[in-house]
Amino acid sequence: MSLAVRAEAPIGRTDRFFIGGQWVVPSSGAEIDVIDSATEELYFKVAQAQAADMSRAVEAARQAFDEGPWPRLTPAERAGYLRAIGAELRLRGEDIAEIWPRESGVLHTFAANAGTGAETAFKRYAALARTFPFEEPVKPTAGGQFGMIVREPAGVVGAIIPWNAPMGMISNKVGPALLAGCTVILKSAPEAPGEGYLLAEAAAAAGLPPGVVNVVTADREVSELLVRDPRVDKITFTGSTAAGRRIASLCGERVARCTLELGGKSAAVVLDDMDLATAARSLAQAECFLTGQVCSSLTRIVVSRPRHDELVEALAGVFSRVRVGDPFDPRSQMGPLAAGRQRDRVEGYIAKGVAEGATLAAGGGRPRGLTRGWYVEPTVFGNVDNRSVIAQEEIFGPVLSVIPAADEQDAIRIANDTVYGLNAAVFTDDVDRAREVAAQLRSGTVGHNALRSDLGIAFGGFKQSGIGREGGREGLLPYLETKTVILEGRPTGYEDTVL
Repeated sequence: MSLAVRAEAPIGRTDRFFIGGQWVVPSSGAEIDVIDSATEELYFKVAQAQAADMSRAVEAARQAFDEGPWPRLTPAERAGYLRAIGAELRLRGEDIAEIWPRESGVLHTFAANAGTGAETAFKRYAALARTFPFEEPVKPTAGGQFGMIVREPAGVVGAIIPWNAPMGMISNKVGPALLAGCTVILKSAPEAPGEGYLLAEAAAAAGLPPGVVNVVTADREVSELLVRDPRVDKITFTGSTAAGRRIASLCGERVARCTLELGGKSAAVVLDDMDLATAARSLAQAECFLTGQVCSSLTRIVVSRPRHDELVEALAGVFSRVRVGDPFDPRSQMGPLAAGRQRDRVEGYIAKGVAEGATLAAGGGRPRGLTRGWYVEPTVFGNVDNRSVIAQEEIFGPVLSVIPAADEQDAIRIANDTVYGLNAAVFTDDVDRAREVAAQLRSGTVGHNALRSDLGIAFGGFKQSGIGREGGREGLLPYLETKTVILEGRPTGYEDTVL
């Protein structure tokens, strides 16, 4: 049984762009088809930005930053707008819960909380207005009587988001950028532009000054114009490491600031004291979320060789019972992949795993009875060589590789033997051992006995998994420039400050 969904997307003006606080007519009639991942049918169409449209959005953001009130408001004043945007997104929670599954394949039961999650994120950034030191007095060391560290907005921000979890990306890019005093051009992915339109509607309803938030949808060629534009001070990007390298090189040409949250091939190190049935349930449940289309997925499972077969059997048992189906059916435990090319990619990696000699323990095909939609079975490989393609390259689908290790130190070595360093986990009943092993893992996040990430603290990667952090105080810092001010006297308000 499926929940009733509307024939059309619950958003308006998809034939226009939100630029300069208005819904503007595109420069051309080019459109993008957004396809329902569960039915392979057309869901809705959106305008496709051309070079002129992107330039117009950049100019609106530039003018809003250089001449408008936004960067000159106090952080507390900007925080009020953030709370208003969050409240509007919460009110659109049902719309997000309909759009996200159809664009990306996430289960409706999870997407139902996305509106509340967006509000929570915007409120969390708004709360930093009270606690973050935008101005900090310091004692000068080279003359002068009074020193200050002043943290000012970086400027115009180009925010480029992927298709797998748009509203989460929006919240953790647009939220801190706005609090910092930046203006934003949000570039949505062609596969999943719906939530970007919802943000535009929320920004308009919240009364945000014109040009502070601008929303367009574009392909890679026009998106590159956003990265190259000298009027854009900073790029924040979430997506593949390959695309991140390209963006980093373009930003490097003009020394533009950038934050990159990129790919992962994250390891779960299972120590010998851990109950394997418990570990298998935790790992399999996490991998079913968004059909494994999550950069932080724990897809390399490293375990001592004597326990390898038992863990593979336990994972295969859990995965073989996963109910794959319509994301709007409350009985479904995993939905489809987001696109036909994404399923082709996953199936190609499964074929490579078999060809490389790994043991296919579960899955590997398409679920029976699902003739429409981009579905794939959750898959487990055992006896995986860590040098193999399926152990080293990001698959972005529900495929687990179990890798045997000689001992604990060998397991840590294997876990670190990757170009990535986004996420990791340690499975053990001993919290002190978990902390000890976590200290040896080269990863931006390390969880204990589960896939854990916390954007209320910080999220980001080591090595080729990215540059910078998103979430919490650490996620605000990349949208700020640090200015040193040295005065010959004490400014008003700091008369009694002790340096």
